[in-house]
Amino acid sequence: MSIATTIIPIFAIIILGLFSRRTGFIQPAFLEPANQLVYHLAIPAMIFRSISRASLKTQFDISVLTITMLSVLAVFAVAWVIGYFTRVKRKQIGTFVQSSFHGNLGYIGLAVAYYYLGDKGFVRAGIIAGFIMILQNFLAVVVLQLYSTDTSGKKSKIKLAWKILGNPVILSAMAGMLFSFTEVPIPIVIDRTLDIIGGLALPMALLLIGASLSFKLIRLQALLVLFSSTMKLIILPGIGFILYRLFSIEPQDFLPGLILLASPTATISYVMAKELGGDTDFSVAAISISTILSAITFSIWLNMVIS
Repeated sequence: MSIATTIIPIFAIIILGLFSRRTGFIQPAFLEPANQLVYHLAIPAMIFRSISRASLKTQFDISVLTITMLSVLAVFAVAWVIGYFTRVKRKQIGTFVQSSFHGNLGYIGLAVAYYYLGDKGFVRAGIIAGFIMILQNFLAVVVLQLYSTDTSGKKSKIKLAWKILGNPVILSAMAGMLFSFTEVPIPIVIDRTLDIIGGLALPMALLLIGASLSFKLIRLQALLVLFSSTMKLIILPGIGFILYRLFSIEPQDFLPGLILLASPTATISYVMAKELGGDTDFSVAAISISTILSAITFSIWLNMVIS
């Protein structure tokens, strides 16, 4: 397991996506349909196929899942308290809190887990990600709704709730666990189809992350954005790392959870901020800076584990 040969290629593809958009090779009109393809088909196919073929008895660790979820809850609470007592603007506080704990599990977290840990690590990360995504989305809706500046009624909120409940990554992880638990065989034609579709997932996802980055808004609120990124990339995985060690969990068992905790701010946090009256400019800035900085912080965390 080489950290450099994992992290450098992943972020090289992200930078390639950024460069391709800046040069016009990737057009803005391409981003939305490509994202839909990856989000609704490719990544769910990859997750379902990997988990359904795994043994939950050997690859599901309740202690790792519990600590990972508690770490997310802890940072959610800490970020909220900090935002409240430092008098962050009402429009920003919900987005600030969300940016501090809502990780990009589906695109970046699972990519790092797959390329660094292989199939077994990817399966464990996929199982944990299914549960963490539910928790992240629920907490994000709570804090964004509480500080929402949107008074347009509940139609968009109901629509957002359905989007969360129908999250394809969550559904594919749960479906994969069901097939794994019941040991129902998947016909070879379907299995190979899922393999082909799933092969598109990670490379395309990383290109889209890069093509979506924007740094224009960072300088307008640099201090608060850097603080939320510190919470997301250092404090959150730091709490998880301490708890994993405290409970004597072996590195090979907790690494999938730590990688997910160390993921940068999720791109969907922009969509949620937009739907629930948060600060979309802050969200874009937090996503962009945390994504770039995570190339460094991922390397630090992985080095700490193996040292």
